[in-house]
Amino acid sequence: MEKKPTRLTGMKGRYLYAIVAGTQERSYTGLGINGGKVYTIADGDIAALVSDVPNQKIRPERRNFSAHHNVLKKAMAECDVLPMTFGIISASPKAVRKILADNREALSSQLKRVSGKVEMGLKVSWDVPNIFEFLVNIHPELMEARDRLRNPLHAPSQEEKIEIGQLFEELLSADRERHTARVERSLSPACSEIKRNKCRDEREVMNLACLVGRSSLTRFEAGVLDAAGHFDDNFAFDYNGPWAPHHFVEIEVEV
Repeated sequence: MEKKPTRLTGMKGRYLYAIVAGTQERSYTGLGINGGKVYTIADGDIAALVSDVPNQKIRPERRNFSAHHNVLKKAMAECDVLPMTFGIISASPKAVRKILADNREALSSQLKRVSGKVEMGLKVSWDVPNIFEFLVNIHPELMEARDRLRNPLHAPSQEEKIEIGQLFEELLSADRERHTARVERSLSPACSEIKRNKCRDEREVMNLACLVGRSSLTRFEAGVLDAAGHFDDNFAFDYNGPWAPHHFVEIEVEV
């Protein structure tokens, strides 16, 4: 979830971990940030999982990220959750209820979207020493361009260097698209939705977030194995989860 930062006042705030459906009271002792008790604040048929914290910015430290994650993990074992972005603090229980009331329709819709589902991640990378040389060896046009630059009788111009860089990026993008489509065909039968995240470096082929029904996790794993079977040892597959469906929550909450 996106958040709009605001300046908070007062001595105590309520840190928001997730939104859940239903009126059932939930309580997790000692699991929250700073070891705080996690509990629900409800408004109608939806509730927020919160804990009491000082009304100031929460530092993005490992122990705080870990507490945030552990609360989500605990809640996921019991119900569907809409995870909140790390660091959202509301000033009071009344303010939390206002968030729920003001966003009721969107929150209810999103809860239906993720009902019975979790997020699984899949990253595929080129497991090669040099990604440029790897592409050179499988794309003749890139090899020809590279060889022209290596001609001892011709000093390459800046424009030629830029052109080969652009060719490399075009081929890299085209290969990613082709490979990703191949993997998505294997995963689609087990997934409600698949979202493509931006690759973080040149070696990364794809970074997928998959919304998967809890009852379809075995099918998802089988889909990963099927997809991997279409690739050789130059590719590394790494899947992870289940997680709260962070990449499938598309609500902007103002606190």
